[in-house]
Amino acid sequence: MTQTAELAAFLTGLQGRVSATRPAALTQARSALVDTLACMVHGSRLPWTQAAHRLVATEHGGADAHSTVIGSAGPPSDDAAANAAGTALAAADTLRVSVRGAALANGAAAHAFELDDVHEEAISHPGAVVVPAALALAEHLDATGSPQRGIDLLEAIVVGYEAMGRAGIAVGPAAHMLGGFHPTSMSGVFGAAAAAGRLLGFDRAQMTAALGVAATLASGTMEFAASGGMTKRLHAGRAAEGGVTAALMVAEGFDGPADGLAGTYGFCHVFSPEPQLHLLTEHLGGRWMFDEITVKPYAACSDLHPMMQAAEELRHDEQVPVDQIVRIEAEGPTKAATQNDMDGTTSVMAAQYSAQFNVAAALLADPADPATYSPTAIADPALADMQAKVVSLTAAPEFDATYAWKMGGRVRVTLSDGSVAERTVHGQRGSMHSPLAPAELMAKVHRVAGSTIGARVHDAVEAVPDSGPLTPLWARLAVMDTRSAGREGGTR
Repeated sequence: MTQTAELAAFLTGLQGRVSATRPAALTQARSALVDTLACMVHGSRLPWTQAAHRLVATEHGGADAHSTVIGSAGPPSDDAAANAAGTALAAADTLRVSVRGAALANGAAAHAFELDDVHEEAISHPGAVVVPAALALAEHLDATGSPQRGIDLLEAIVVGYEAMGRAGIAVGPAAHMLGGFHPTSMSGVFGAAAAAGRLLGFDRAQMTAALGVAATLASGTMEFAASGGMTKRLHAGRAAEGGVTAALMVAEGFDGPADGLAGTYGFCHVFSPEPQLHLLTEHLGGRWMFDEITVKPYAACSDLHPMMQAAEELRHDEQVPVDQIVRIEAEGPTKAATQNDMDGTTSVMAAQYSAQFNVAAALLADPADPATYSPTAIADPALADMQAKVVSLTAAPEFDATYAWKMGGRVRVTLSDGSVAERTVHGQRGSMHSPLAPAELMAKVHRVAGSTIGARVHDAVEAVPDSGPLTPLWARLAVMDTRSAGREGGTR
């Protein structure tokens, strides 16, 4: 049995057994669904996501147009009207497209504003890929005569996270990323393919084939970090679409390589000079990718979160007078020192990716508020002045030693009187080393989606039964008015 087939055997063996094999996993899947849906709501109104909406809208009205594009519904008259939607699938102007179109659009929305969850070691964003793929296909199957149960959707999410995380750590993610590949778009296809395979009831051979086909659809580079553009915003959606395509092709009888992940010309060998193939199958059933997920409190690159938290702690816990700072030194892993060293005032993407800008934002603004990264906010001269005080961004061996399993960062500030204050964070808030409490997750959901819609997202997911059809979920989600989220606060 190839390593890809061994992974496929484990994944398919979970069908109907996740709750018995890993009792916490379905609860984790519900939390991931809530978090990712909130990210979709926030991202759905942004210009780059709207471009994806317009693209997939060309598929609207076709025979296979059963999957909802989150955020495309018109406003309900009031909350009561939304709750009274009952089993109606969608408001009249909700955009429903093909399963692949919905996976693309909703994945783009979920990854649209650096809010989505992360598997740190794999350096990828599983929620923004796996959840849109699973939702799109589950709804499609519901509408075409194969009703999906809530347990199927939740298990698909668990399976997808496991496949994407395993592919991501086995490729040797640091070398893979420094080689110019964006891990979310590369390993994401395997998560989407596995989630889709679970919903389609694949056996081991079919899942192996789906992972093999997915390997040939992996794509996405880091050039956005060097010369800008919106490509990063598309990557999760493209991975979701690619993985769903792989699974649907296999369902039609299409075959794939027997070892698409670990073979001689498989994903791990082709896209990395330092693959870690043993991690693809090591401790299956003992080590779970879901246990290692970071829920992001800040709308910025997660590699920067330890530095940001350190800066916030200097500001709030140490009571450092920020108006007296004259010099800032920042340390992190090599990846951050290499790919996050940039002027953050040139664009929204740059602001979310710049170490210097985010240290400045943590000292002066509120990086937990997406509005901090609006075009107006990043043009604030005070932020530019504070960013300019970051005189060094260097790699520290202690943070490289644990990258990216445990992220670290340090901020050192010098004040006008010559005194120095320093803070180190190793294992940032929201990571498996310092998880967000349920109340903190809901505070994030309300912050990024708006309180009304955030509550509706939570209630919809909590209503997903362990058995029975998913129609009530679609009904509640379809009437979400993301324009009201824009009125409630945050950057849109």
